[in-house]
Amino acid sequence: MNEVQLRSTFNFAMLRYTTLLLWFGFYCNYAFGQEPIDVAETTLKIAALGEEVFYYGFAEGDKMILNFREVKGKELKEFEIIELPSSSKFMDYKTKKIENKVLTITRTGIYKFRLSNSAITGRICQLKIQRIPASEATKNFNTSVYWKTTYDTTYTIEQEKYLIRADTSVVNLTDQVAKVHSQGNLNGNKTTVSFTLPPNTVAWSYYIGVDQDGQKAFDAAAKQLSRFAGPIVSKIPGYGPLASLALGGTSYISSIQSGEDIDYFITDELNMGLFMKGQPINSIKKGKVVNDFSRMLNPRRGEYFVCLYNDNMITGVMVTVKITAIAVAEQWGKRDIKRMQVKSAEMPYLKN
Repeated sequence: MNEVQLRSTFNFAMLRYTTLLLWFGFYCNYAFGQEPIDVAETTLKIAALGEEVFYYGFAEGDKMILNFREVKGKELKEFEIIELPSSSKFMDYKTKKIENKVLTITRTGIYKFRLSNSAITGRICQLKIQRIPASEATKNFNTSVYWKTTYDTTYTIEQEKYLIRADTSVVNLTDQVAKVHSQGNLNGNKTTVSFTLPPNTVAWSYYIGVDQDGQKAFDAAAKQLSRFAGPIVSKIPGYGPLASLALGGTSYISSIQSGEDIDYFITDELNMGLFMKGQPINSIKKGKVVNDFSRMLNPRRGEYFVCLYNDNMITGVMVTVKITAIAVAEQWGKRDIKRMQVKSAEMPYLKN
């Protein structure tokens, strides 16, 4: 065989070999799933100034094929593909159409498709997503994305105030009998009794009673209280009808409807001075009574006066004035406390 014949035979053999390789490659591509598999095909409207997001899973080695168009040929501000958690793999701005964009998936994961519209009118978009598996093993890969709720618990140390102790005390501020002359007496028919509320006052009460009937009404209440009050309460120093009244309990004091009466005003120093001058005043409490009593929650600090006025032209009176305050001294401290904070989040996952 001459040289020309040898060369012709070699070329023919190479042609047959190359043809076999091409057919083998085609067969492999077909056998191992190289035909595109539809992942999603949809037409959607993106609202004005709105955004649409989709999630799909892809297997390592996949070829992702993307086709997109705005039906009316209008621009879409952004089209982005993000590999979760935050790796942007593709971004196109002011796009109207994307044809056969191919992305190679380097690792199995979830991909976010974000379509953003900045226009004041909506956008009608057609979207098609396909995949070409790398092998027969991933041909049936489940691209659906599922969601589960996860909880993250953290603890912080904070300081809080707390009450170490609270000491309650009964303070009897005034317990006296004041002489109030008649209008005809040269010494005048006005008298004042002062009292100062102690620090940490939370409530106080008063009793005003005229002559013996007023005193007897209070003494009778004290006896009733000692009979019905509990043994622990009755042993508190200074505890009596006014302390019980100030604490919101029963005082057992009864009102007297007949007898000599008195005009009284409870007020501050400024108005006490006006009272003594015979001028109009403002008062916290007032009345024209034979006896009177009340629980007071305000004011809780300062100096005040019980102003007494006798309008009887001839007869002077003796007025019992009693005032009791309840003071609570609180001792506060600080301590560290552990506070738990639980945050929930929706997390995507694949079922492959």
